Amino acid sequence: MAGKEIYNKMKDKVKDAFSSSGPETGKGKTKLSGRRVKHGYHLVKGKSNHPMEDYLVAEYRQVGEHDLGLFAIFDGHLGHTVPDFLREHLFDNILKEPEFLSDTKNAMRKAYLLTDEKILERAAELGRGGSTAVTAILISCDDSVKLVVANVGDSRAVISKNGKAEQLSVDHEPNMEKEIIEEKGGFVSNLPGDVPRVDGQLAVARAFGDRSLKKHLSSEPHVAEEVIDESSDFLILASDGLWKVMTNQEAVDEIKDFKDAQAAAKHLTEQAVNRRSKDDISCVVVKFHC
Repeated sequence: MAGKEIYNKMKDKVKDAFSSSGPETGKGKTKLSGRRVKHGYHLVKGKSNHPMEDYLVAEYRQVGEHDLGLFAIFDGHLGHTVPDFLREHLFDNILKEPEFLSDTKNAMRKAYLLTDEKILERAAELGRGGSTAVTAILISCDDSVKLVVANVGDSRAVISKNGKAEQLSVDHEPNMEKEIIEEKGGFVSNLPGDVPRVDGQLAVARAFGDRSLKKHLSSEPHVAEEVIDESSDFLILASDGLWKVMTNQEAVDEIKDFKDAQAAAKHLTEQAVNRRSKDDISCVVVKFHC
């Protein structure tokens, strides 16, 4: 079936993308291949003077006969317009890819690059800023559930398997891609007291937008795939406001005994604030139940 046909057959099953309790917290649930899935999210504004620049998605849809869970964190910089654009369009672009069901990983790569092209084309409207992204799609496949994660930048996805934290995303730090950046004519600054930055400005080597830096940046995502099985406890998606002050295993240990996903997401953001994180903090927790 062609991508557009699949998309046109999509049933509008969005549930609790943002609950009535407000845009900063919420939860939802569904069943995927007989497995109960519950999610919760929580956002906290950082101590900077600019408006909140973190956006998220937490919803369920159906494509053809496949039920989907769609979850994402978008951490903007130099404005909120690019992460807001991603919240509105990135998943739609992924689901429109003709090979979404047959080759989800490649479909996500193509959609990331296409969406970045659209953002750059609308730079006059969307501004000079950009955004990191981490997206997670749960797909019901007969009797199993497949998880596909993609990311650019330092927003992170961590899965707990039998209590052990496993990072599914990659933190795209400038020093990791220094050689590539320099081959493109850019440079990575490493000043005392500061983090490495592309061209002395951006603290990640991959991002959406950032038109003025794009010739030295990439929007090619890292993509990983997992099968959700009996060992899978829960998934955490969060912006770097959490990960700057907490290791992957610490985050898993903090919420391993929580039954409510929303309470777990809220607890992680509160712990990050207690640990003196000054950045915007957004967190989605997805719990898997047999």
